This record gives sequence, C-alpha cells and structure tokens, in this order.
Amino acid sequence: MAAGLPALMLLLFAGLTAVDAVTTRAGCLDAAREAALAAARGEPGSTAGSRYAPAGADISVTVAGDRVTVTVRAPVRSFGARLPRLTVSGTAVAAVEPGAPGPQP
Repeated sequence: MAAGLPALMLLLFAGLTAVDAVTTRAGCLDAAREAALAAARGEPGSTAGSRYAPAGADISVTVAGDRVTVTVRAPVRSFGARLPRLTVSGTAVAAVEPGAPGPQP
C-alpha cells in the first residue's frame, strides 16, 4: 500500500496533465485557424487569434506569397511538481483571398 499509493497519484497527475495538453492543443488549433482566415481576408491575424488562444499563448503569423501560416504555441499546466513542463502548438495555413486588401500579421 505504501509503494502503490504514490505510483497511483503519479499516474493520476500524468493523466490529468495529458487531458489538459489535449485541450490546450485543440485551443491552439482553433486560434491558428481563426487567425489564418482573418489574415487571409486582410484583417489583423494576431488579434483574431488572441481571442481564441489559450492563456499564455504565443501567436506567430507569417505571410509568404499567397499563403498565410499561423502557429500558436501555449504552455500546458502540469499537475504535480515533478512532471515535465510541456508546450503544445497548432498550425494553420490559408490562401490569401482574391480581392482582399492584403494579409496582415
């Protein structure tokens, strides 16, 4: 019992961290998709992405030719002090819409 309980708690903390990582990654993907679509329409992409991004996220918008690429990185809250710090990311690409005023980062 004395050896099993700490192992069970470590498994519980690792499982909760994994669930939070998946949720944070989904938020990063949503924010990247919204930012890429907004930048492709000529709106500020980082502003649109920050509305959907998880807390503490870093949004990177790059424009190359007729494509807009957005990458959103966010730290994952870890449950338990001994678990490693994780960072997840989501990337989305959108084509610049014809007739748009030009993509904005």
